[in-house]
Amino acid sequence: MWGGRFATGSDALMQAINLSLPVDKRLARHDLAASQAHAAMLTACGIISPADGAAIAQGLEKIAQEIESGTFPYDEGLEDIHMNVEARLKTLIGAAAGRLHTARSRNDQVATDFRLWTRDALDALDEASAALLATLLRRAEAEAATPMPGFTHLQPAQPVTLGHHLLAYVEMLHRDRGRLHDARQRLNESPLGAAALAGTGFAIDREMSAQALGFARPMGNAMDAVSARDFLLEFMSASAIMMTHLSRLAEELVLWSSPAFGFIQLADAWSTGSSIMPQKRNPDAAELVRAKASQVAAALTALLSILKALPLSYAKDLQDDKPLTFDVFDKTLLSIRVMDGMLGSLQVQRDAMRDACQLGYLTATDLADWLVRELQLPFREAHEITGKAVALAEAKGLELAAVPLQDLQALHAGIHSGVYEVLSLEASLNSRRSYGGTAPAEVKNRIAQWKTELGI
Repeated sequence: MWGGRFATGSDALMQAINLSLPVDKRLARHDLAASQAHAAMLTACGIISPADGAAIAQGLEKIAQEIESGTFPYDEGLEDIHMNVEARLKTLIGAAAGRLHTARSRNDQVATDFRLWTRDALDALDEASAALLATLLRRAEAEAATPMPGFTHLQPAQPVTLGHHLLAYVEMLHRDRGRLHDARQRLNESPLGAAALAGTGFAIDREMSAQALGFARPMGNAMDAVSARDFLLEFMSASAIMMTHLSRLAEELVLWSSPAFGFIQLADAWSTGSSIMPQKRNPDAAELVRAKASQVAAALTALLSILKALPLSYAKDLQDDKPLTFDVFDKTLLSIRVMDGMLGSLQVQRDAMRDACQLGYLTATDLADWLVRELQLPFREAHEITGKAVALAEAKGLELAAVPLQDLQALHAGIHSGVYEVLSLEASLNSRRSYGGTAPAEVKNRIAQWKTELGI
């Protein structure tokens, strides 16, 4: 490619460190699409002849068929997918192939291909996320009235429903999808025609090639077009945030599936056994999602570190953005699909969840709220009285609802028998009717709103 400038070939180690074909061959389909659009634009602008344009289009179509069928003759001596395509095109159509690279550089070629790939990757993540969100809604609807302990600091706090708990992840996942959509909108500009960094002296039509590739517009600065990788940072950041949410849910599945909790049982298809302990059911899929979340976050940090010290415009450091990005995509997509499979097939142990609600005095806040409503006490005073009631119940080995009335009246004379109406599990749940609360009726309302919004 640059033989006119150099008298000797590259050292074998130089070839090894410079080789990117094993990684960037994933861009083949997008490279061919961008080349087709570029060739059509060159032809329409009269920069290459219609005959050469037709030959290039036919040759690129032949290469696409070869890549699709697995018969394309990749050559690692040609460094990357772009040079492989160009060399194969020359073999197929002869000298006309050399006209394809008119008014472009590998710099804008690579940037265009990668934006096309990332756009498709964002769409794939969004589609998988939509399926996971639908599964979460379905499971939340089935468990809208299933009591379970809500936790803060991993300590029993207040009773909630499993439906309410799962809807928290619906909210997270919806925001995650919003970040994917935002990233897609911002990246949807075309670098093609920016050439190496300064634009080109040929009278090209960048609007035409941008439109042919589905971009909203050409990028407005040639240096930025070839060197910008913030679209990858947004892609990785959105993926890392989503993976953080999936990891939190995975951690809960690990906890809930352990005998210490016993809240759920993962399906056999999503569990593994032990090589030595026959009784084990290990939640390995959930554990691996946790690990992959760390790797996605690390990849984001790695790309930030690559970019932070690069002067404009292009530098070969940017070759290493591809393995990081591809790995983030693969791990994120796999994790979404795995979580969807686990959530869709797990069994909820409702009795165990209800039994756990009897631990930790979960209706203590309901007692404090009752004291405020019925006796008009300041909340801090009600909080203190309730704390003493919990200590009394704990000393007697009783649930809060079983503490005798006279003992409660010893804490405050105004307490009467009506207090027991708010201390049951169902009363506590049904009382949380504020928007976004855990009352089964409110959970069902929120699910209906989500279904309407999402068209499910």
